[in-house]
Amino acid sequence: MTVFAQLSDLHLDGGEHRLERARRVMARLNAMPLDAVLVTGDIADHGDPAEYAQAREVLESPHPVLMCPGNHDVREPYREVLLGEAPAAAPIDRVERVAGVLVAMCDSTVPGEDHGSLSEGTLAWLDRVLGEHRAGPAIVCMHHPPVPLGIPYVDEIRLFGEEGLAGLLARHPQVVAVLTGHAHTPAATTFAGLPLVVAPGVVSTLRLPAEAAEVIDPAAPPGAALHVLDAGRLTTHFRTF
Repeated sequence: MTVFAQLSDLHLDGGEHRLERARRVMARLNAMPLDAVLVTGDIADHGDPAEYAQAREVLESPHPVLMCPGNHDVREPYREVLLGEAPAAAPIDRVERVAGVLVAMCDSTVPGEDHGSLSEGTLAWLDRVLGEHRAGPAIVCMHHPPVPLGIPYVDEIRLFGEEGLAGLLARHPQVVAVLTGHAHTPAATTFAGLPLVVAPGVVSTLRLPAEAAEVIDPAAPPGAALHVLDAGRLTTHFRTF
């Protein structure tokens, strides 16, 4: 059995309020016996180096921490401050093998835009890394959900061109789930015949139109998802902190 925690949408802005919310989540996760912590984007709010310096501090963990960028992130300072790499504008795609599970962290961002898309290069990379790991389970992570969630504000800026991803996943039956963020709400649906799980937001929670006139609830507690992978089946538990 493998247990991953997933958090998303920290939107660190250099201030103390959002930093405290992120610290609260990480303190609880760091005390758990996890196999890895997955961070699905919008780590910074403006993509400033100082925000990534905050993120580097707050995301320190005894567990492996795997990350991908969101639409508020900026690739060059993300690379330089979080990854210790030379600044570059290319997509930030990473893959790790954790406890026998391949975790592909895909860059679904479109620089300068809020909606998402997977570039041809990212799709080719994902196809290759999945093809090299057919013997064990795999999880595919990105920031933008590839399907509508029933929240108009989010659905307008979801991942588009999802047909390419769906066709790719059909060629790799070892993929057990797709994990995303971006929506600031815990949600579960399906995509390409697979579970699609959206992590809650750390910075705030978004409401459905039927819930309230105000879309954003900044007072709701920060949350995370706990994913239990056992015998090829993923079970997700949502927690607030």
